[in-house]
Amino acid sequence: MPDKRDYYEVLGVQKGCSDDELKKAYRGLAKKYHPDLNPGDKEAEAKFKEVNEAYEILSDAQKRQKYDQFGFAGVDPSYGAGAGGGFGGFGDMDFDLGDIFGSFFGGGFGGSSRTRNPNGPIRGNAVNAQLNLSFIEAALGCQKEITIQRLERCDTCEGTGAAKGTSPESCSDCSGTGQVRVQQRTPFGVIQTSKTCPKCAGKGKVIKSPCGDCRGMGRIRHTRKIMVNVPAGIDNGQTFVMSGQGDHGMNAGPAGDLNVTVGIRPDPIFERDGFNVWCEVPITFTQATLGDEITVPTIDGKVTYEVPEGTQPGTTFRLRNKGISFVNGRGRGDQYVKVTVEVPKNLNNKQKQALKDFEELANDKNYEKRKGFFEKIKDAMKGED
Repeated sequence: MPDKRDYYEVLGVQKGCSDDELKKAYRGLAKKYHPDLNPGDKEAEAKFKEVNEAYEILSDAQKRQKYDQFGFAGVDPSYGAGAGGGFGGFGDMDFDLGDIFGSFFGGGFGGSSRTRNPNGPIRGNAVNAQLNLSFIEAALGCQKEITIQRLERCDTCEGTGAAKGTSPESCSDCSGTGQVRVQQRTPFGVIQTSKTCPKCAGKGKVIKSPCGDCRGMGRIRHTRKIMVNVPAGIDNGQTFVMSGQGDHGMNAGPAGDLNVTVGIRPDPIFERDGFNVWCEVPITFTQATLGDEITVPTIDGKVTYEVPEGTQPGTTFRLRNKGISFVNGRGRGDQYVKVTVEVPKNLNNKQKQALKDFEELANDKNYEKRKGFFEKIKDAMKGED
């Protein structure tokens, strides 16, 4: 048959190659030239026939031996059209089409059950909870008790889902694999795919006598109180994780996690800025003028601070390392204290007279900002002349 190419050349393999190498080469070419992926392409259709013919001969040990000895004369010419007729190849071959075309169609042809153990351990789902804290609790960290609902293993059936004295049985339809094979005849031969077993829903087992408490699920929802350790420095809207406190797993699988999201109530004194803390402290006119030792609140408690003489309203001073702790790290931010000078109200006559006497004794040296302001006004008026 002078019009035929050497079968090894068709598949792009060396004579004496292994069965695995042969199958790998064939599958790659089958993907490339399959008519479904090359609609209307006559050249691809011819290549597809040629590839299938070559593989049918070389994949059979006896036929391959005769071909190696005698070439095309050693094999039956009827194999040239494919044993399955038409495009051939798929009718008599034992592989799952999903293995070949899964990458093109996202598993649309079905998947092999060999990679999935329906009775293997399954991790439990995570449980989400919300926890509201005060500003100080979030800044310093604390222990809190929260109430959650989670799925736990049924003690009555010990998680099997079957009533006492019984046990789950292997599914007769899928033989415990959770997958069933489906064959479909197409113009290209018989295609074999796999799908989830409808009888056991992919579990591989069936429960004929379900547990009365969990109704065959193996788990029951319970309400539990959990003590959680809130990390110092956590901010509003952040989430921390309690490992293994979520839903219990199935088939001896591990439990999921508990995700706790924090909400922080506004504080009447403190305001957070990253890891720094801000607050305002009112002082009297006399304290600002003469200076004084004042008490300042911090998240750690009260501290004293020496206000210098002549402190102006709006002055801000810093208390180092009195801010928020870095979460899961070392160190902390600072606290900034803004001073507000409170103007006295409801003065009696004696107090008013004392202030008037003070004002008469004061001069421009005592009011530097006021002096500078009026000098700017004078300069501005001169410019208008």
